[in-house]
Amino acid sequence: MKVVIAFARAPNQYPHFNGQVENLPVLLYATDILSKEKIVFNNQLRAVLWDVDGTLLDSAESHWLAWQETMAAEGCAVTHEQFISTFGQRNETILHEWLGPDLAARELERIAEAKERRYRHLIRTRGAECLPGVRRWLDRLHQEGWRQVVASSAPLLNIQTILEVLGIGGYFEAIVSSEDVQRGKPDPQVFLVAASKVESPPQRCIVVEDAPTGIEGGRRAGMRTIGVCSSHATLQADWVVRSLDELPDDAFDRLLAAHPSQG
Repeated sequence: MKVVIAFARAPNQYPHFNGQVENLPVLLYATDILSKEKIVFNNQLRAVLWDVDGTLLDSAESHWLAWQETMAAEGCAVTHEQFISTFGQRNETILHEWLGPDLAARELERIAEAKERRYRHLIRTRGAECLPGVRRWLDRLHQEGWRQVVASSAPLLNIQTILEVLGIGGYFEAIVSSEDVQRGKPDPQVFLVAASKVESPPQRCIVVEDAPTGIEGGRRAGMRTIGVCSSHATLQADWVVRSLDELPDDAFDRLLAAHPSQG
């Protein structure tokens, strides 16, 4: 098997490279880091970027109860249909829709924090479980060397609470939350920031999402997407399943191999 090696500088400037690459099993590239040569395996750059609500777990009921109670305290009745239509959006977008575009920033922050505080209480007291297939894939991808990152529009405290309750925080190398970005999905910012945290190029990333805005954000970021239809009937993803349990064992490898930039 022949292996191509791409160097950051001329091969003869690497004194430890002897040119014997015929038996190497994987694609390698070399780069200088702080004047030290470092060989990096290409498969270390693969990353999976996970959404949270509707992807790792189904916490829609807890969100609904938290919003219902919080808005009732503000003298505003919210219907379940209104909740569903805004689920997954940033709090400022939701509150501006429900309470008007002139809502003062201080009031918005106060109401949003009250809702999220109530939500975290519900998650801790009611408990939560991973959706089918999630634990299997988190473990499998970890064993295969994929970098895994949370890429969510949720507040950091919410994400940390969820990972703690589910007992899966150890699988993730980084978290990107609402505090890390200025633009919500379908803007690709959250996914691009997530990829940068583990130094993975977009074409080496796969987004796992349950919402159309998240799938579109992944597409705009130049990444492959897996859509989990836990909260929507259909999704325009590269691979669509009702549950992660439906994915074959080589699903992530096949998706990455099929990326146009991979040849």
